[in-house]
Amino acid sequence: MKRSAMAKAAAALLACTAITPFTLPAAAQSSRVARPLSEAAAQQAADQILEAVRQRDGALRYSQFSKALQTTSSPSMVQGTLDQLPQLESWTIQSVRTGLSGNSSVEVLLQSENGSREATLVINPQGRLVAQLFNVSDKDSTKVARAFIDAVSDGQFISARSLLALDLQKEISPQKLQNKWLRLQQTTGNFQAIEKVMEAEHGSNGSLVLVTVRFNRTTDNIFVILNPAGQITGLDFPIDGAVR
Repeated sequence: MKRSAMAKAAAALLACTAITPFTLPAAAQSSRVARPLSEAAAQQAADQILEAVRQRDGALRYSQFSKALQTTSSPSMVQGTLDQLPQLESWTIQSVRTGLSGNSSVEVLLQSENGSREATLVINPQGRLVAQLFNVSDKDSTKVARAFIDAVSDGQFISARSLLALDLQKEISPQKLQNKWLRLQQTTGNFQAIEKVMEAEHGSNGSLVLVTVRFNRTTDNIFVILNPAGQITGLDFPIDGAVR
């Protein structure tokens, strides 16, 4: 793609981040909202979730997932992810907020062998994890985009989803993310490799990263839009690829 064309595509995507194949209509709100956890109960649930991470207990961590998260994962997949994480040493719960959905957002400060990092755990009224978000503002946008494609191509849809901004996570379940990736490969063929990752545009509102992915029938350019905090706010899987 020529630079001028890329710039136009970047400007269009950054201006219309809400219009992407992954930005799905919000589910209809139920007239009944489950009673949210108390602040103490939400803190206790967060402590239990993080203790499973510290112990690297994949089976326990999987049991703490909501049903929606469990559909695209397994204890062995969770264990594989835990084994690759830096050792969690301690954490501090900073705040608990309850939304209209009845879910509790628990802000925590994690301390690992690699240093400290802020995170948000979204916990439902049953004390199960429904979403998670880690502060990646210190990471280059290209590394975040590559990590996302690495995760979805490896079937780690929960890990991939954790790189999305929370507003986007509300609209995209791990199952929807999995379905989107599988539908893409029906056209492109099976994933082969990431060929190139480059920042196509950068500004005060965020950045646009172009990930060139080789499948066995085509090479597809995937656009990843990130906000200034390094969270993914939009994705675009072009239909047309460079057939190899």
